[in-house]
Amino acid sequence: MTTDAVTGATSYTGRFIAERLAGEGRTVVDLTRSPHIPHPLGERVTSAVLDFEDPDRLARALDGVNTLYNTFWIRFERGHTTYPWAVESSRALFAAARRAGVRRIVHISVINAAHDAPTAYFRAKATVEDELIGSGVSYAIVRPTVTFGPGDILLNNLAWTLRRLPVFGIPGDGRYPIQPVHVHDIADIALRAGSIAGDTVVDAAGPDVFSFREFVGVVRRAVGSRAPIAPVPVAAALMAARLIGLVVRDVVLTRDEVTELQAGLMRSGTRPMGTIRLAEWLAGNADTIGRRWASELDRHFR
Repeated sequence: MTTDAVTGATSYTGRFIAERLAGEGRTVVDLTRSPHIPHPLGERVTSAVLDFEDPDRLARALDGVNTLYNTFWIRFERGHTTYPWAVESSRALFAAARRAGVRRIVHISVINAAHDAPTAYFRAKATVEDELIGSGVSYAIVRPTVTFGPGDILLNNLAWTLRRLPVFGIPGDGRYPIQPVHVHDIADIALRAGSIAGDTVVDAAGPDVFSFREFVGVVRRAVGSRAPIAPVPVAAALMAARLIGLVVRDVVLTRDEVTELQAGLMRSGTRPMGTIRLAEWLAGNADTIGRRWASELDRHFR
């Protein structure tokens, strides 16, 4: 039986990749910094320690692995957890994979990663891609746009806000493009990329391209909201996001994420490989989205 490994198999995208691999009868190893936490797939997944500081241990964890699906990354910098640290950790992972004889690495990057991108997140992602290309291991780089699906952060936050606030404010004019991709499409694209030979870089983008205002409008209609959509200054949008974030104890939106949206980075320039349409998915799931933070937020705002 083929053994594959997933870094971040309990993360959002990694969880769906691990589920697809297990569904195909593969042995799945979850490389995690928290191996004591049970995996949602139970006995279908085994855990191994993801220790970037110990190259020998990392190589042993990858021993016998055919394909490594790498979803490891950080959303933003905090304390010692910085983008340079994430780049160095990725370099250590790729070196360990080569040492262990891993056949192929499928790396989940981000759409439009580039060294001249306007945010450190996108520039660091480009550096990691360079590290993988120079690692000596066969690779596929998958570049998703904005991800949506069961339990995602973006749609849940949008739906909750649209249901409860009298007006929904969008940063700036909302004309900037967004091309959302379903997490199941990302998992399918990643598995196809892992099964082929030859180095490749592919975008993982959905079939629909919206302006951000149109995107919010699709969600608004799906959840039955009557809240008007109004452009607001970026500073005001970020302040509102911070207030909600204090309640849910999470970061809802960052300044860099707004910059990336407004710079048009959330759209692919290639033919979309994703097939799941946002409006169709929402039609069957509108009753469940927006419930992620509902109980805690409702208690706070009563």
